[in-house]
Amino acid sequence: MNRRWVVNASPLITLAKISQINLLSQLCSEIVIPSGVVQEINIGSDNDPAKIWLSNEGSPWIREVEQIDSQVANWDLGLGESHVLSWVYSNPGYEAILDDRAAKNAALALKVPVRGTLGVILLAKQEGIVSAAKPIFEQLAQVGFRVTPEVLAAALRLVNE
Repeated sequence: MNRRWVVNASPLITLAKISQINLLSQLCSEIVIPSGVVQEINIGSDNDPAKIWLSNEGSPWIREVEQIDSQVANWDLGLGESHVLSWVYSNPGYEAILDDRAAKNAALALKVPVRGTLGVILLAKQEGIVSAAKPIFEQLAQVGFRVTPEVLAAALRLVNE
């Protein structure tokens, strides 16, 4: 397994809320959490599972991003998304893990590989790390993760559920 992922706030927050954040380290060989993502998560309450995870198990993966790439800056995204895309754009071989639609559009335009939270769960199912994706998708919905029923149905068809 030679996956290298740069992870945005939304996947970290939602996976931590449903106690599935360890899927990240099980599915890839290297995780990068840019400093801008950390800043966004640290705004949250002290009992936020992602904030707690970042200050403990996640801390070795935090990386400083000094500057947002000008190609990424043109998209006028949030700090976390800009740091994730700048890292991947400047470091070939990494994949962006993010859910924001505008950031995904920017990634596609910049030819940056991208996967969302649902894609992480689908990969975990395909690799046998989780036995079923549907219960995890249901947990995501319970913690406020928004996805259309059509996208959810299409994702479940990909793993024969």
